[in-house]
Amino acid sequence: MKTILKYLGAIIVLLGVVALAIYYYVAPSNAWLATGGCAMVIGFLAHIIINRYIND
Repeated sequence: MKTILKYLGAIIVLLGVVALAIYYYVAPSNAWLATGGCAMVIGFLAHIIINRYIND
């Protein structure tokens, strides 16, 4: 479980990248931009906070 939790922030950032790719290639709307941007920021912060408290 710690292994998955350790990479949760990176997974969220990748989901944000996918949302930005959908915006670019499929449906240009501001909702995809907002979703991608929020996911990337949340994933970045989650990566920092989670890895601070997980001891390996």
